Amino acid sequence: MQRFSNSVIGFLNFFTLLASIPIIGAGLWMARSTTTCENFFQTPLLVIGFVVLVISLAGFIGACFHVAWALWVYLFIMVFLIASLFALTVFGFVVAAQGGGVEVPGRAYKEYHLQRYSPWLRNRINDPQYWSTIRSCILGSKTCSKLALWTSLDYMQRDMSPIQSGCCKPPTACSYNEESVTVLQDSDCYKWNNAPTLLCYDCDSCKAGVLENIRRDWHNISVLNVVVLVFLIGIYSIGCCAFRNARRAQTDYPHGHNRMTKVKPRWDYYCWRWWYNKKEELF
Repeated sequence: MQRFSNSVIGFLNFFTLLASIPIIGAGLWMARSTTTCENFFQTPLLVIGFVVLVISLAGFIGACFHVAWALWVYLFIMVFLIASLFALTVFGFVVAAQGGGVEVPGRAYKEYHLQRYSPWLRNRINDPQYWSTIRSCILGSKTCSKLALWTSLDYMQRDMSPIQSGCCKPPTACSYNEESVTVLQDSDCYKWNNAPTLLCYDCDSCKAGVLENIRRDWHNISVLNVVVLVFLIGIYSIGCCAFRNARRAQTDYPHGHNRMTKVKPRWDYYCWRWWYNKKEELF
């Protein structure tokens, strides 16, 4: 069991150490790009890459060379990582519980409303700097250009993604007839513009469509996090065995060595021994 636990920790951390190199490389490559969407993921990739590198290096050195302090650092970071991932998973399930689309009569697509989502997500998406970054990403992806050739029948029968539904068209309930100008409509109806660079990119429905995509991705990631948590807890348990083996290897009494130098008899041993000898003499 001693060799098994150290070998498992050593091999796993060697592979994760190798995996951290392309992650860091991808983050550094994105730093050269001027694309807004790529720069948006640069910092998270670099942070994840360096954290994985430090954890893997500590675990590999500690397990393969029986360095107890390196394994202690490894286990400490693992505890922090498991606690953070658990909190993030719970938070993700709570946030992803709210939201979803609304059926539109006579249409295959759904529409999305900002007030249906959690307050935390709404505050985040309404941040002008954050929304400016996402808006640039949507424009760069040319998502709405795919709908430019749609006919009226296509809008009736074909489905749309949440971003297409919220950003590429005005809300279905909007009416632009002169007779209905005075009718109270959704505020998004007045934000719509036919210009390809404007459309409904500043509408609340567009922000809701983005949040729906985030909500779906976050829910899937939270499910994956549960699997990763179980895996990390198992690795942490094996790491504890490796840490115990490393400490034992550094002591004066390695595993299997008999530490007993003498046997100290119990306090009444000599009394019973004297009584037994007397009985032998009498009988």
